[in-house]
Amino acid sequence: MIDCQVLLQDDILTLETGWIRRRYRWNRGRLISLHIEDVVRGHSWRLAGRAPDLAWAGDGAAAAGSLQVTEHPATSTMPGHVRAEVRTSIGDLEIRRLFRLYPNCPAIACDFYVRGIVPAFGPAVAMERLVWHGVHWRARAIEFFDVTDRNNTLVREEELLLYRAEHAFSGNLLFLDEVLEDRGLFILKECPAAHAHLAYPGCDFVVKVGEATAVGLGISPGDVSPGAWTRAYGVVTGVTGGGELGRLEAVRAYQERIRSHAPGRDEMVMMNTWGDRGQDTRLGEAFSLAELEAGARLGISHLQLDDGWQSGRSSNSAYEGGSLEQIWDDPAYWHPHPERFPRGLKPVVDRGRELGIEVCIWFNPSKDDSYAHWEDDARTLVGLYEEYGIRTFKIDGVQVPDKRAEVNLRRMFDTVLAATHGEAVFNLDVTAGQRYGYHYFNEYGNIFLENRYTDWSNYYPHWTLRNLWMLSRYVPAQNLQIEFLNVWRNQDNYSLVDPLAPANVPFAYAFACTMMAQPLAWFEATGLPEE
Repeated sequence: MIDCQVLLQDDILTLETGWIRRRYRWNRGRLISLHIEDVVRGHSWRLAGRAPDLAWAGDGAAAAGSLQVTEHPATSTMPGHVRAEVRTSIGDLEIRRLFRLYPNCPAIACDFYVRGIVPAFGPAVAMERLVWHGVHWRARAIEFFDVTDRNNTLVREEELLLYRAEHAFSGNLLFLDEVLEDRGLFILKECPAAHAHLAYPGCDFVVKVGEATAVGLGISPGDVSPGAWTRAYGVVTGVTGGGELGRLEAVRAYQERIRSHAPGRDEMVMMNTWGDRGQDTRLGEAFSLAELEAGARLGISHLQLDDGWQSGRSSNSAYEGGSLEQIWDDPAYWHPHPERFPRGLKPVVDRGRELGIEVCIWFNPSKDDSYAHWEDDARTLVGLYEEYGIRTFKIDGVQVPDKRAEVNLRRMFDTVLAATHGEAVFNLDVTAGQRYGYHYFNEYGNIFLENRYTDWSNYYPHWTLRNLWMLSRYVPAQNLQIEFLNVWRNQDNYSLVDPLAPANVPFAYAFACTMMAQPLAWFEATGLPEE
């Protein structure tokens, strides 16, 4: 592929995208970083590390490594790129590093896989180690917070000048900048937020003068088996220049290559039936058809039927007796509700097509036994796609307490994507639980960011704008579903003298706060006043 080059010669492995060039000592596949170059700006760093970048505590000599290079053409969801697969083994443990090289990208990504028998190790396994010459460097770490039902400040930054003592940072993103020059490096750790990180070592980065290490693969010895590869967390390393804007552009240049956005599939102004707290009390065919008519006047492109479209009763139902446990004890759980939708979903889907509105649904994967029913879940979603053409699914209620749960969820997503030829889009809810965060599973769709309700007085348009503003520096805004509400509802729930109460904010402003993202009309359109 033009610009992307992989060369192994004289015990030196070179990876290049046309923008960044990295050289490693091959070391029988136990790679040691030697050199990073910003080809575009003409900057380079000679690295001084002597130990392998990927280090296991107590590991020994490596067996002979192997290199395989493959070119992956673009698909409907994945940009074209080159993969360089480096394999090596240490005793009975096999290690696979899969480098992803995107043309003219200022960063190179690396995914880690392990297989075999793992020697005892602590969680702080080094994923990336950069050791350089020079004293005058500054480090800045960006930590992210999801569980937005509880958190309303979603980004925190910490900065320091590097010194002799080690300093530990939590966060997904680390900027390393030369103080005397306009140039630097960044490391992006592709994993959930700290609270949801599996086998968390207590931090994500350890820095000191002349050295930075990313730690925490997200696996424990018990997660690894001889018979199958276990995917760990990944790391992305890139070059920056051009001040703060240049730093952000470098990260964004990589992020926009994770998933290809198709306007008819990934861009949406979605309306969801849950935002007015009607839950499943009003959802049904007549209500949905009325919402489509009102939504068409409003200008939405997607209508999402939230919890209640299905036959099974969830734990979030307004009615008693609902559960999200043992879903598959009821084979009809995910069939359309026979009383609310006696003709199935077809009349609603058909009317939506006539109005130019795509109908979407809510789905809660069965978490029993770490998503052991992932094939049943995938079959349900594929069935909805094949029968109705439904391809956009809000994924809610997820808990990822262990690696097996993560692996099975990924299997479900991958199966649905393959069966729908890349047409499926997943709205990944990060409002609660132990989930994916902002830098993991990004290849599957967008992020449902917040539940906010005037019923509970926790919706303020300026809070929504603030959260989008802070996140958008480090997370592509087009990856975020951002809510706007019916500002006329529940005025009595706010102080009469509160100038920032929703009723005191023009509806057009509430919507405008969302325009740079994926606007989410979090209300019932039939409940809006005529104005």
